[in-house]
Amino acid sequence: MVSRSARTAAAVALAVLLTGTAACSAPPAPEVPAHAKAAEGDPRFNAFRHEFTDVDGVRMHYVTGGRGTPVVLLHGWPQTWFGWWPIMPALAEHHTVYAVDLPGLGDSTGSPTGYDKATLARYVHTLIADRLGVRDARIVGHDLGAAVAFQYAAQFPADTARLGYLDLPLPGPGIDAATYRSLSWHIAFHSQRRVPEAVVGDDVREYLALFYPQVSFGGTAFGGTADRSPFTDAEIGEYARTYGRPEVLSGGFELYRALDKDVRDTVAAAPVRVPALLMTAQGQLDAVRATVAPRLTDIVRAVDVPNAGHWLVEENPRFVAEELLRFLKG
Repeated sequence: MVSRSARTAAAVALAVLLTGTAACSAPPAPEVPAHAKAAEGDPRFNAFRHEFTDVDGVRMHYVTGGRGTPVVLLHGWPQTWFGWWPIMPALAEHHTVYAVDLPGLGDSTGSPTGYDKATLARYVHTLIADRLGVRDARIVGHDLGAAVAFQYAAQFPADTARLGYLDLPLPGPGIDAATYRSLSWHIAFHSQRRVPEAVVGDDVREYLALFYPQVSFGGTAFGGTADRSPFTDAEIGEYARTYGRPEVLSGGFELYRALDKDVRDTVAAAPVRVPALLMTAQGQLDAVRATVAPRLTDIVRAVDVPNAGHWLVEENPRFVAEELLRFLKG
């Protein structure tokens, strides 16, 4: 008669022969979800986490970490929350940071009721103030995210402690929609119905890789000839991952198609009286300030970022982080 222990040993030996591993070996580690791969392996990300919250039919994605007074970061086009990553660890040393994927963009899934910046600001406010209970947020936006940040402060001044406005002519009384579309070929192109989707199609990564250098420091958008990109191949890949989804690609273009409504909403908005910081690409301060001055009445500091084109955070992260920390401290 064969003992129970002998039968167990035989079973283990057979498993090793059949699989090449011990039967009691640990199961394989779970696969890292796509939204978490961008910062995978960076030890600084240990202080952050990915979260999802449902807001009026949109599953909103945001990354949060740190401790202290709350700071909400809103990206523009063609970026996601990841555009803030170069400065998030520095901000998180003094603040609780919320880097949000705007509705319909990044890893926020579902379609908002509109891509005008007033509507998007209401989604962000529901997330930040109602779902997370943050009623004293410092709102910081870049590019079209700056227009969302403006609308957040305009609609919810009691819930806005400070406003950071980074590198965007504000559609409104200072510049109408037709003039705005004439500022750059890409604004006019993205404003067309169905055309940009048909042209870009499956070539999203190539399109983004060609676009980023144009509005970088010394790029053609600023009258230069430089064609260097401040983004690595991996960073471009992360943005192409989300904008490569047809619904996200169209959502990004809808940001531009909403310009006429954005102008009307800014004209109708009450002046924003919360303390504001204005930062722009080098040499663009006066032009941008002329568009925001009619609606931001308490600009406590205005500065252009040395050696930076449109991508302020990527091109001069130390300067941007220091300016933001000084401003947020008050």
